[in-house]
Amino acid sequence: MPPHRPTRLPTRLTACSTVALVLMVGCASPISREAEPGRDAAGNVGAVTAGHPLAAEAGLAVLQSGGLAMDAAITAAAVLAVARPHMNGVGGDMFLLYHDSATRLTYALNGSGKSGSAKTLEELKAEGLEQMPDSGPLSVSVPGAVGAWAEALRRFGTISFAQALQPAVTLAQAGLPVSERLASDIAGAEAKLREEPEAARIFLPGGTLPQAGDVLARPDLAQTLLTLQEKGAEELYTGALGRKVARFIQDRGGLIRLNDMADYLPEWTQTISGRYQGFEVQVVPPNSQGVTLLEELALLQHHDLAALGHNSPDYLHMVSEAIRLAFVDRDQEVADPRAMRVTTDELLDPSRIQKLADTIDPAGRAPSMAVEASPDNPNTVVVIAVDQYGNVVSLIQSLFATFGSGLVVPGTGIVLQNRGSLFRFEEDHPNVFAPRRRPFHTLSPVIVLSNELPWLAVGTPGGDGQTHTLIQVINNIALFGMTPQEAIDAPRLRRLNDGSLSIEEAVPQEVRDALEARGYTVHTRSGLTAEFGGAQAVLVDQISGRRRAGADRRREGWAVAY
Repeated sequence: MPPHRPTRLPTRLTACSTVALVLMVGCASPISREAEPGRDAAGNVGAVTAGHPLAAEAGLAVLQSGGLAMDAAITAAAVLAVARPHMNGVGGDMFLLYHDSATRLTYALNGSGKSGSAKTLEELKAEGLEQMPDSGPLSVSVPGAVGAWAEALRRFGTISFAQALQPAVTLAQAGLPVSERLASDIAGAEAKLREEPEAARIFLPGGTLPQAGDVLARPDLAQTLLTLQEKGAEELYTGALGRKVARFIQDRGGLIRLNDMADYLPEWTQTISGRYQGFEVQVVPPNSQGVTLLEELALLQHHDLAALGHNSPDYLHMVSEAIRLAFVDRDQEVADPRAMRVTTDELLDPSRIQKLADTIDPAGRAPSMAVEASPDNPNTVVVIAVDQYGNVVSLIQSLFATFGSGLVVPGTGIVLQNRGSLFRFEEDHPNVFAPRRRPFHTLSPVIVLSNELPWLAVGTPGGDGQTHTLIQVINNIALFGMTPQEAIDAPRLRRLNDGSLSIEEAVPQEVRDALEARGYTVHTRSGLTAEFGGAQAVLVDQISGRRRAGADRRREGWAVAY
């Protein structure tokens, strides 16, 4: 049976040839389509969602050829490294959750790299720094995604690392078709790209902004991927490629040494989980902010949200307050677990959660806040894969800011991440910079179990806003009976760190007025914007086995099933 594609293609795109549809050359970007709300991609065998149509289709092809969920997920992740170059790539990090149907166990893989060892905190301060730069060489931490791809396949895949990279190689060799969304995102980062000659050479070819319908040449990245195919992931960490990366960072005054690259290892770890509405919600432990999602859900568990009504003033106030309380803990305590002052069990202690939940009044007013809004870094991609045996992968990877650090290693096409920018300089803070330490991460993949079996896999980009989107999508499905696509399409809220609320205009005006009457500053957003994330989800019907997948029109998400 051919793959089921969501009936959300724009008229312009369906008129394109089959080749053009696959390559998206001369076609409208799927992000511009007018959706038919609520129509999931559905199938009885397998499903894939990804942050770009080409990645989702590549993953589905792996499933249809007999591959497993992990094979499909890593294949799609590698394609995303080419297709969404400003958001993720060979120079970024990755986390994933994997539920193994044979053992009914879920495993977490931490594919985040550590800080470099070239300087100490004291040395950085002696140079006059008061905080870690947002971009540039000091913001670069060891890129972990490639090593994690290989390790995930080694343990739970059936295809080789070289096979998984092949669709990405093919795309990089052909050149990347520029969608409307990609053209807009590159234009938004033009000033940053022009600061670095290599970045400008690649992403501003001929000194001009690429336009939708153009093909962006990526020969350097294609050669890097071919080298990784031939020599394996370790080439990035201990081989000539790794030496080239480390030498470039050192020459630019960064912190990464060759031995920092060589010592990188992805880490399998135990998931942490919490009960919510009769389900078990599983996340990656710190340095991920997954514990923050669990805390938010635990706080909301003490209130009857369904009775408040979907997107009512009381409901949105409750969601905002749970986020506010959990973010206090997140920003004070979540870091590399080896540096944390408290455990996740202590953060989620039931008696403590009860006391915090009791402070939330559904009819209450907006709390007073004394902080300013901070810049957002929503540049992340998600892959979810479910195979014929019921194995499930929820994967997320990122460069953090748009084009990460802004640095591109000459001759490689590798954009280096800026995750190190999240380190603090306060010596009494658990996320304080130290050599060989993982920074705090916003990345948070999710798997939800029902009766010890996967029921929902969900993830979203969105930086600090990831848990905001996840709460609302999970509630839309678990409490309000929506399908995955309906849950993703539904208008939502984003709480900003200054206490104000961004709310999509599809939320009724009277609801927004009621929140303002309570003292909230409400920013109404028109259209579908990336500010509210880019959720993707696959729901598994445990009776029929049917897989129902949805992807977000706010970005270039795509869902396919068969």
